[in-house]
Amino acid sequence: MSESIRLRLDVSYDGAGFSGWAAQPTRRTVAGVLTEALGRLVGPETPLGLTVAGRTDAGVHATGQVCHIDLPIEDWERLSGSLLRRLAALMPPDARVRALRPVPDTFDARFSATFRRYEYRVCDEQWGPEPLRRHDTLGWLRPLDLDRLNAAAAGLLGEHDFAAFCKRKEHATTIRAINRLDWRRDPDGVLVATVQADAFCQAMVRSLVGAMLFVGDGRREPEWPGRLLTLRERSSEVTVAAAHGLTLVAVGYPDEAEYAARAEATRRLRG
Repeated sequence: MSESIRLRLDVSYDGAGFSGWAAQPTRRTVAGVLTEALGRLVGPETPLGLTVAGRTDAGVHATGQVCHIDLPIEDWERLSGSLLRRLAALMPPDARVRALRPVPDTFDARFSATFRRYEYRVCDEQWGPEPLRRHDTLGWLRPLDLDRLNAAAAGLLGEHDFAAFCKRKEHATTIRAINRLDWRRDPDGVLVATVQADAFCQAMVRSLVGAMLFVGDGRREPEWPGRLLTLRERSSEVTVAAAHGLTLVAVGYPDEAEYAARAEATRRLRG
């Protein structure tokens, strides 16, 4: 087996045309187009071990996605000066590798991560989102109150069992630690929720946003989302917000010396 070098790739994409991140044989996915582009440069049979920080669902966007690959040394020596440019020529216009660099082999894009940060954009203007932002901004037909949204968010901060807001997977925990959850109204009038946690369950962010929006427009009281944390199964009362308003904006990592320890601790926790 030839020696390899681990590369960190920073990736962004418009999720509208993808069936999520994870490769699927009959569907267009971000991992699929990235793997295809890399295969054209190093050979489709070359195992790269593509690993991503977080698998986004169909329609979800990213400006700060992170993944890693293990590239054979001989290919890195041949391509190191031109790999980013070559990928730009081979990738479709709705997915970009924005940066790449060698990292220690202790780096794991998924398990070394300390946080994932998402933003969700909502326009509550009567006439709807700006046409140029229609793919990343949800239109909400009822006026939303910023104070009510933030009051609802406050009740969801911290470490909890978020089973009421998750699609449960067998043998997987639904306990997560949210260390940031707040709303702001930007100068253009768009409301933006910022959600940051160590990790998220499937559909968790969109479920949280869906619950808070019902508080923001007055149909639920600010304490309602927090009360759902007592449930141990998904709540049928929670509406999952549409995928297109959600963007993965950042993934955090510790210092290089702590990559391995963080990955080991995360594996134990998720197991």
